Amino acid sequence: MSADRILHEGEFLRLKRRDHWEYVERANARGAVVIVALTPDDELLLVEQPRLPLQANVIELPAGLVGDIAGAEDEDLEIAGMRELEEETGYRPARMTFLAAGPPSAGLANETLSFYRAFDLTRIDAGGGDDSEDIIPHAVPLAEVEDWLGAREAEGKLIDPKIFAGLYFLTRQR
Repeated sequence: MSADRILHEGEFLRLKRRDHWEYVERANARGAVVIVALTPDDELLLVEQPRLPLQANVIELPAGLVGDIAGAEDEDLEIAGMRELEEETGYRPARMTFLAAGPPSAGLANETLSFYRAFDLTRIDAGGGDDSEDIIPHAVPLAEVEDWLGAREAEGKLIDPKIFAGLYFLTRQR
């Protein structure tokens, strides 16, 4: 097996090749966290944001990169998850527990996602992400999630399948 060869390096992504395999790695992060969170009213927190590669709005679980902030490259996964949940949804968790980790697209990228469950949420602000993001937070009653997602899909929005993994984790913990 030959060594990796960099085909292109951008600000955020690096395209590499090893033998016949081309893949992508993040140039400025150590992975990503995905947060499964229920409000005190038993609502699942979701976010909606435009995703340029798909040219559509995507409904997702709150998530974000780890180690992508200058000066905080060694940021703890749990701390990153707490930060991202608050930025995107306006809710601050009192604690987080690790659920699972794995690759989101093993044939395309070397990235690993770490799922966390957030507990004891307090509403701090409206959420919506930082200044560079266009995020709409949603708090959907857990009993209505399936119908709500179907309605969003009928509107032309894409549904991130990680939501279904998050729902699976919730059923294991109830």
